[in-house]
This record gives sequence, structure tokens and C-alpha cells, in this order.
Amino acid sequence: MKVLSIGNSFSEDAQRYLHDLGKHNGVSIKAVNLFIGGCSLRMHYLNMLERRDAYGFFYNGEPLGLKVTIAEALASDTWDYVTLQQASHLSSKYETYTPYIEALADYVRTYCPHTKLMIHETWAYEEGSERLHKVGGFETADAMMAAIRDAYGRAAKAISADGIIPSGDAMLLASKTGIEKVHRDCSHAAHGIGRYLLSLTWYRVLTGRDITNDTFVPTEAGFTEEERRCAIAAVNKTVDSLAL
Repeated sequence: MKVLSIGNSFSEDAQRYLHDLGKHNGVSIKAVNLFIGGCSLRMHYLNMLERRDAYGFFYNGEPLGLKVTIAEALASDTWDYVTLQQASHLSSKYETYTPYIEALADYVRTYCPHTKLMIHETWAYEEGSERLHKVGGFETADAMMAAIRDAYGRAAKAISADGIIPSGDAMLLASKTGIEKVHRDCSHAAHGIGRYLLSLTWYRVLTGRDITNDTFVPTEAGFTEEERRCAIAAVNKTVDSLAL
């Protein structure tokens, strides 16, 4: 399976262990992330139009030191999945998605007509953090996540996406059901359990495989077996709810 993300640091977090998790479970996954920190859909769109070689090329969770254009990455392989997402500070505001996500989706489909186009739903900032209040004036992570969920749902319909990877909902549920710190700062995923949870979410959605008894240990582990069980349960409950 080959996955390309047109993203930023949030897709870096999500993809960090996707290849390794697949390998541990006997599934070959090539995971590539086009990285610009904090990159918005508008900036992706402008980079696309001007064919800027502005993207760091992350291969199976590691930077290769290359700079590429979106077109070069799309044409470099036959991708099974391509993911799109908004920058976290804009992800609750649907008016910032359009017309950029529609143009990006058309561009992806021109280069990769047989790929499945997925929406990567990003996550809310940490409960009680100053950043949560500064971005959109949210009082709770639940409120921010509700706005994010709505915006990504509308975006998925606008581009006729093949699916949504519900990273944000899985992160929020895990934070409520036993994992004290899913963030490493107020916004990015914790290096161990947060990134593991995100990889599980992507793996479960993209492969459809059972994760209930997963035993993969990330190099940045530092989490307990109880937290592992909580992450697995949160991902399963979140992904299962999509099918209802």
C-alpha cells in the first residue's frame, strides 16, 4: 500500500509510525509526507500553481533532505491513497478551505486518476491550553473538535472524498478515556502514545485490519500497556462509529 500526504506537521505526526506499524503486522506500507510546517490549503494551492519545490520529503516517517513539488511527488509513484488536510489553526473554519481544496483535489485526480482521495481530520488543541482560546475563541476542546468535524465533513462532500481519517475524534476520545497527555505541546501529538494512536487510526482506516491485539512498540514509546489499550479502544470506537 502506498500513501502520500499533502500536509504539514500534523500529517508528520500521523505518519511517523505508519510504515513501522504495518511492517510489525506484516503489511507493506510506503508512507510519504510532503512537509511544510503549518502549511494551509491556500499555501498548498499556491505552491501547486507555481510548482514550487518547497516540500520536505518524509519517507516512512523520516526526512530525506529533498525538496520537491506536489507534481513531482504525485508523479513519482502509483499511489493508493492521497490525503489532504487544512492547517490546524484554520481547520475549524470551513471558509478557509474553499476554493483551494477543490482545486487540489482536481490536481491530484489529474495526476493520479485511480487513487483514493482521503480527508485527514486534524485534532483540537489541548484542553485548558491558551492556544485553544486564541484560535477561534474556543472554551473547550469539544467545541473546537465539533467545528473541525463539521468543516472536514463539508470538505469531504465538496470534493467527493473517498473517506475521512478521523484522527481528531480518536485523539479527543483517548484524552477523555484514560490517556492524560495525547499532546506533546498544546497542539502536536505526543511523541509516543499520541503518534502511536494516530498511526493506529490511519492503519485501521486504510487497511481495514483488526488492531485489537496490536503489540507494536514505537521507538519513542514511553507509554504503559493501559495507555496502549486505551488508544486501541479509542481508535476502534471512533472508526466503528463511521460505519453506523
